[in-house]
Amino acid sequence: MSYAESLLAKDERILYEGRQHWLAPLSDARNAVLILLFGLVVVLVEHQILHLSQFIAYAGLAVALVGLVWIGIVYFSWRAEQYIITTRRVLKVEGLLDKKSGDSSLDKINDAVLKQGILARILHYGDLEVLTANEEGIDRYEMLANVVEFKKAMLNAKNTLDDGFRGPGATAPAPATAARAAGSDDVTGTLAKLADLRDKGAITPAEYEAKKAELLGRL
Repeated sequence: MSYAESLLAKDERILYEGRQHWLAPLSDARNAVLILLFGLVVVLVEHQILHLSQFIAYAGLAVALVGLVWIGIVYFSWRAEQYIITTRRVLKVEGLLDKKSGDSSLDKINDAVLKQGILARILHYGDLEVLTANEEGIDRYEMLANVVEFKKAMLNAKNTLDDGFRGPGATAPAPATAARAAGSDDVTGTLAKLADLRDKGAITPAEYEAKKAELLGRL
C-alpha cells in the first residue's frame, strides 16, 4: 500500500493519479547541474592541463559528487510527489522521507483556473489554480503533466459527488434556490480571491470581469 492509499477514508477511491511534468525536476535541478559540471571541469582541467595538485582534482570530484547527489534528491522527490483525485477530494502528497499532504474537498471547490503557454500546450503541462471555500482560498498546482485531463477528471468527480448529494433521480434546484443554498458569503469570498489574483497579475482584468459576471449571475 502506498502512502497516498493509507490516507484514504472508508469507501474513498482513487479516480485519477497525476504528477508534475518531467520539466519540473529539470528546472529545480538546474543549480545542481551547474555544480556537477563545474566539478567535472575542474577535474578535467587539472588532469589534462594544470597538473598542479591531486588535492584540486579531489576537490573537483567532491564538488561533482555534491551536484550528483543533489540531482538525485530532486529526481526522487519528484517521483515521490503525487496529485490524486479521489471520490471525495483532491489530494497532494509530497516529501521523500518526511511526508506532507494537503487536500481540497470536491464539494468546496468553486472554480479552477487553467494556465498554459504555447510551450506548455505543446508539451501537455500547465498550472492549475483551484478556488475553494476554505480559509486558504486558492490551491496551486504547478507544471502538472496532462493538466487538461487532470482538470476534467476533477470536475467530473465533483459533478458525480454533487449528484450523489442530491440523490438518485433528484432534479437540480432552480438557479435562485441553488444560489441561496450556496450563500452570498461564498460568492463574496470568491470575488475577493479573484480580485486578489487580478491585483497580483495572475489573471487579466477582462478575465476577472467575466468571472465576476458569472458568479453574480448565480444569485
